[in-house]
Amino acid sequence: MQVLLHLYKNTLLSASSLSKKTHVSLPTVRSVLDELIQEGTVKIVGVGASKGGRRPILYGHTEHAYYILAIEIGHYKAKASIFNSLNSELSSTIEFKTNIDDTELETKTEETLKTLIKKTGISREKIIATGVSMPGIIDVKSGINKTIKNSQDQNIKARLSAQLKMPVIIENDARMQALGECVFGKAQNTKNTLVLNWNWGLGLGIILNGQIYHGSNGSAGEFSHIRVVPNGKLCECGKQGCLQTIASARALIEMAQERLAAGAISHLTTLVANAPSQLTVDAIITCAKKGDELSISLLNELSKKLGWGLSTLIQLYNPELIVLNGPLSQAQQYVLFPIQQTINQYCLESIQNNVRIEISELGEKSGLKGVAVMVFQQIFRDKSLDTNSI
Repeated sequence: MQVLLHLYKNTLLSASSLSKKTHVSLPTVRSVLDELIQEGTVKIVGVGASKGGRRPILYGHTEHAYYILAIEIGHYKAKASIFNSLNSELSSTIEFKTNIDDTELETKTEETLKTLIKKTGISREKIIATGVSMPGIIDVKSGINKTIKNSQDQNIKARLSAQLKMPVIIENDARMQALGECVFGKAQNTKNTLVLNWNWGLGLGIILNGQIYHGSNGSAGEFSHIRVVPNGKLCECGKQGCLQTIASARALIEMAQERLAAGAISHLTTLVANAPSQLTVDAIITCAKKGDELSISLLNELSKKLGWGLSTLIQLYNPELIVLNGPLSQAQQYVLFPIQQTINQYCLESIQNNVRIEISELGEKSGLKGVAVMVFQQIFRDKSLDTNSI
């Protein structure tokens, strides 16, 4: 399986390269490759460049040997798609309404899988595993989401594997976005990077020394729930003054509603008319880009609060890169400049000069891509799907 894992990570390799990477003799590697070719799992893709002798034969995964179902669950909806072992998405992403406390998650996932199978025309038996990313404190080994309110519903792995009749791996959504960025996005070739999903919460994926960092029990990255305001607003976690209450999408909406109710003049007034409850992050960003002073001011204020939190992370982790993802990152310069300004104010110069802050190019695709990578790497590493090694 190490041969499959290295081919997955590197796409194309010669038998000699595989021998060096796996520390297995060349004759043994060639024998394994012959078996995998007979199974239809590996194929000869072409020949590599010559280094003075005969040009080496290059091997790679076949497109249709393995498929996995990747699901990313958000606060109000989920996205799902099927990927093959070449990281190709076989159809457009399907969305369905759900949340982490949804008691009908199994049924909705089953129906979504059936729809995807119908759209792609592949056999269900070819889908060898499902990967799920979701918000919350995740025990990866047991597949339990400790954030789910009803303790009887917390074992997502058991619930979905019983329904889907296949192995299921559960992970935190921010970590999967970080993995997606690490393999396909801005974080490629970096060793120490922070990936922030700036949405209703502040999901943080941490890459340390080139590896996704989980912490001692899978709880690393709870950036949202750092207390920054004594006796502040009540957070959904049950505590007061969390960073999420002042620097998230929800905080932005609440600030906008308060200013509009107080009589502030803005394009937002006509945009939402008499329904301020329908105000959205996209609407505020759109108005900011049209020059609306209130919208620009709100994004500036929110970004400085986030920058305050990020400055703490920079001092602690000394990252080379921070990647911003999520709806609020789409404000581009309207959030980047005030964040950088705040970091300049609060961080030591020798530390802040080392870090870049960039907007994700993968956007909404980073999470699903990360899930696909996580599942395939685990499958090719260990058939038992022991996720401790992810």
